Amino acid sequence: MADRQAESDGGSLLVVIPTYNERDNLPPIVRRVHAATPDAHVLVVDDASPDGTGELADEMAGADPRVQVLHREGKGGLGAAYLAGFGWALRNGYRTIVQMDADGSHPPESLPAMVDELTDADLVIGSRYVPGGTVVNWPKRRELLSRGGNLYSRLALRVPIRDITAGYRVFRYDVLSELDLDDVDSQGYCFQIDMAWRTVQAGFRVSEVPITFTEREHGYSKMSGFIVREALWRVTRWGLRSRLGSGDEGRPRDAVSA
Repeated sequence: MADRQAESDGGSLLVVIPTYNERDNLPPIVRRVHAATPDAHVLVVDDASPDGTGELADEMAGADPRVQVLHREGKGGLGAAYLAGFGWALRNGYRTIVQMDADGSHPPESLPAMVDELTDADLVIGSRYVPGGTVVNWPKRRELLSRGGNLYSRLALRVPIRDITAGYRVFRYDVLSELDLDDVDSQGYCFQIDMAWRTVQAGFRVSEVPITFTEREHGYSKMSGFIVREALWRVTRWGLRSRLGSGDEGRPRDAVSA
């Protein structure tokens, strides 16, 4: 059921889940979301998955009014899929918007604690790298790459977010409505850094909640060397620009807590 109008009362929680060939992963992750947060709505943003994920999502939406589906014409990238979902959420009046991967790496069981953290924050990140956070079943090389990327980004941008590349996040409506989402063109790994950086730059409060990140069991990762290189190039450019600017640009202005 494509692009169905949300039954939102203006105060609902929407979980945006982008998919590309996630047919095996989608039903269990949606079940886990609703077990953890029964009143949550789910928006599946499908990029014309060849494996039939979009058609399965339509079936799920037909059986459960809490599930919505946004179909896109082709594989446009993770960042673009999230931005499409964010725009849909804002148009339909959702006050709390979650971004979550379909592969099960982001535990829905942590969502209530993350939403509760919005009492003192505007963006909450499900973090692997604060005390209590863990990574399960990742190759050591992948974890070292992730930790190194986070450290480099934190130092280059001068923000004390320990897991700035994390993809599990809860936004207040005000954050996404104030940021210029039309100006965001970064993808994947870099998209997460970009959105956190913009949030801090706008003076919003960011908090991190520990999660257990578990490597996917079905399907394959969309990570590529190009995505990593793009992130390094953009972060370096942003960091240099902030240092050559006013000097205070890029500082979190007491906006970040862990």
